[in-house]
Amino acid sequence: MISREQRTPLSEWWWTVDRLLLAAMLALMLAGIILSLAASPPVAVRIGLDPFHFFNRHVIFLLPSCFVMIAVSFLSPRQIRRAALVVFAISVLLILVTLGFGPEVKGAKRWITILGVNIQASEAAKPSFVVLVAWLFSESARRPEMPATSMALVLLLSLVTLLVAEPDFGQTMLILMVWGALFFIAGMRIIWVFGLAGTAAAGLFAAYMFVPHVAARIKRFMDPASGDTFQVDMATESFSHGGWFGQGPGEGTVKRILPDSHTDFVFAVAAEEFGIILCLMLLALFAFIVIRTLSRAYASEDLFARFAASGLAILFGIQASINMAVNLHLMPAKGMTLPFISYGGSSMVSLAYGVGMMLALTRLRPSIEVQSVGDAYASRQFA
Repeated sequence: MISREQRTPLSEWWWTVDRLLLAAMLALMLAGIILSLAASPPVAVRIGLDPFHFFNRHVIFLLPSCFVMIAVSFLSPRQIRRAALVVFAISVLLILVTLGFGPEVKGAKRWITILGVNIQASEAAKPSFVVLVAWLFSESARRPEMPATSMALVLLLSLVTLLVAEPDFGQTMLILMVWGALFFIAGMRIIWVFGLAGTAAAGLFAAYMFVPHVAARIKRFMDPASGDTFQVDMATESFSHGGWFGQGPGEGTVKRILPDSHTDFVFAVAAEEFGIILCLMLLALFAFIVIRTLSRAYASEDLFARFAASGLAILFGIQASINMAVNLHLMPAKGMTLPFISYGGSSMVSLAYGVGMMLALTRLRPSIEVQSVGDAYASRQFA
């Protein structure tokens, strides 16, 4: 057991980190291993791979993800800002390289292969973008003369432009929603929030009018008879098959014909084999992580830590909500992973990076006022 008297980086981390939040993250990762074992073998066999190909890779990706999460959780707020700036710059560079040299898959350029590893740079850009925007909003509140809000808007437009160029409208919508939430949390006037919402709605309408891929997905959602809705229909059917307690591990049938059962529709596999009860438990776990982070964030006196932790929690929660909503046919398909549950290397490592920053920013640290009083007391004692 780590003693409180030990003054080592490990002991200080252990007694200041939110251990309940850390346990919830590890529980989510464990659930991801179990559901990957349940969902991925039929997909691998269907495309001629070893039955445990995706499961083995899921576990392999999980190892560096755990390391990244723990390592990042040791960082101070200043180190987090610096790391986010570096990660965001590298991510933007990789997105530009992807747009120039990446292969086109289903009309989009989102992946690039480096040293045999497929990388989706936009995944790493999301958490670092949130931290940079939170930093700018905190600086705007602390120093009103600084054009930080304008800089945050430029940062948003730059990233959105790159995502639309891929195109990746799911990630674009996610980024816009998180930016708008941070804009509101930072105390900006509500009229600006409505204005941004109107601009986003106008952008969605323009995408519907001029981008066939987006129009097809929206039409299929509004009118299933207008196109192929096989995956969504099968996912919805899996919930009725599973009932409250599921058909049992390995007994699901929908996963054998569902092409993306190990990625976008792993939640449907969970419903069929383990039942709605497990789905509600997963939903409660995601809700706990988001609410716990938000409550710890609002207890912080550091504006940057408060904004950044809140933004990362909202990013995490919205991504999970979108995936589950698609599985339940509550919104058009977005191709977005369920955090730590779906298969995906870039997504998992990037989520671990974001979660590591959440753990770091919600660690218990002495307030600036307490530090200053202590310093003043010490100066009087040794004067």
